[in-house]
Amino acid sequence: MSSSSLSRRALLSAFAATPLVTTGIGAFPATARAEAEGAGLITPNVCMIAPETTAGPYYLDPGLVRQDIREDRAGAPMTIALQVVQPDCTPIGNARVDVWHCDALGNYSGHARQGSDPTSDTSGETFLRGTQFTDATGTVRFLTIYPGWYRGRTTHVHYMIHLDGDRALTSQMFFPGALSAYLYRYAEPYSDRPAEQDTTNDRDGIARRVGKGAFAQVREMEDGYHAALVVGIGT
Repeated sequence: MSSSSLSRRALLSAFAATPLVTTGIGAFPATARAEAEGAGLITPNVCMIAPETTAGPYYLDPGLVRQDIREDRAGAPMTIALQVVQPDCTPIGNARVDVWHCDALGNYSGHARQGSDPTSDTSGETFLRGTQFTDATGTVRFLTIYPGWYRGRTTHVHYMIHLDGDRALTSQMFFPGALSAYLYRYAEPYSDRPAEQDTTNDRDGIARRVGKGAFAQVREMEDGYHAALVVGIGT
């Protein structure tokens, strides 16, 4: 392995271990952002190698190759950028990335008996689901809303990565707890729910197991929030 590959691998390890990823919004210093940019990464938030998690709940493959997955769902606008790389930072192009998550009220599309409301039936619906293929930098982007919550889980987005037609990784990305708490209390339609979120990041077993590198860097922009995560994957 070349020295440049070793240095990039060390950089990934350093970013993945930083405590900043779970504590705030865009909290990385300029030096870390510059190092990430120099390595061809979209953010210092790195999950190396991204841990496998359960595909549930409610994975479907409706075959919707699209960037805007919102459909009719209301909520705080958010762009998700996922960059798929090898452990030495080399981007993986043309990887298929599926994402899915619940709406502001905690409901997924395409299923009955939701975790937030067992009487809700969204069978046949496809909101907040979509597929993109990574570009030459290993990156995909989705236009969506900030996810809500449902009983027993903290705020998260599911993603599945396929390489050469085979599933290579199923995992989840997580978000700063302070931002979730703010939106759920003060922003509609999140604040319309009568109950309060019952599981935060530090109480969620999956979030604790996958670690700090699975938390997105979230920045507030004029048109909404921007969440970015670099996913290291063994090929």
